[in-house]
Amino acid sequence: MNQVEELEQAILARAQRLAAEFHERANRGRDNILREAAERLRLRESREEASARAQAERTFRQRVQANELKMQSQLDLLRWNLVQDVEGRLQERMRAFMQDETVYIHWLLAIIAEAASQIERDTLQVTANARDHQRLFARWDSVLERLPKGQTATLAEARIDTLGGCLLLSADGRIRVDQTFEGRLARLRARIQQVILEGLLPGGLDTASLFGG
Repeated sequence: MNQVEELEQAILARAQRLAAEFHERANRGRDNILREAAERLRLRESREEASARAQAERTFRQRVQANELKMQSQLDLLRWNLVQDVEGRLQERMRAFMQDETVYIHWLLAIIAEAASQIERDTLQVTANARDHQRLFARWDSVLERLPKGQTATLAEARIDTLGGCLLLSADGRIRVDQTFEGRLARLRARIQQVILEGLLPGGLDTASLFGG
């Protein structure tokens, strides 16, 4: 074999080695590309899955919140209706209570004495509705007898709009004790709402605190 042939063989062998190296590199490159593509696909699927899960969670939370708001609105309406029902029953109870003249007058005198004891003034003024004004006017001596020692009171000519009870003021008008039905009911309203929130029926509320002085 002459030198030319040896050179040709050497070049051919070199070419074959290079071809093999390129082929191996191509295979490695292809594998890397496939792995990277698979990883990108996995990451994209993972992101899409996470995004879909987050969207589903947001949608679920929104539905839960909407239902909670709806239930809260219904609960508020129910609570309001129950409070109105209780107050309506108390008005009926008050009207029935006022039918017993003797008992009602005794209660009226008692709440005046109670309010007078809370006003540390010598002179008081008592204001009532038209009907109770007549009742008190006819029994004013009894009113004065029940006042704390050293106190006196006058029955105001002005009438107030109330279902029953009376309003007491100091002579200068700076101190007032509201013993009207509406005033006592306003003080009782927080207790009514508390009872309702505790899950009790409005008919189970003890109304003695309104009429018991």
